[in-house]
Amino acid sequence: CETSNAALVGSELGAVALAPVVLGAIGFTSAGIAAGSYAAGMMSTAALANGGGVAAGSLVAVLQSAGAAGLTATATAGMATAGAGVGAVAGKLTNSLIK
Repeated sequence: CETSNAALVGSELGAVALAPVVLGAIGFTSAGIAAGSYAAGMMSTAALANGGGVAAGSLVAVLQSAGAAGLTATATAGMATAGAGVGAVAGKLTNSLIK
């Protein structure tokens, strides 16, 4: 069970720490959405689907806010929760391989 707990904590911290890096890598930067990036494609698709603008509260809007200003407490909690889920699965897989 210690292995599972270590994987759980490690994945939570990893998800929270890597979120800004991943957002920047796909084009959600502090200066806005990077031209030609994956984020630009998402923004274009969202704008076309919404009649020319990106809807407030949409995935693109939330990711851009996080990329521009960093993660809010709610987003950090969400990333930690997602990381916990990944860690739990990884821990179970590891434990099943060890047995």
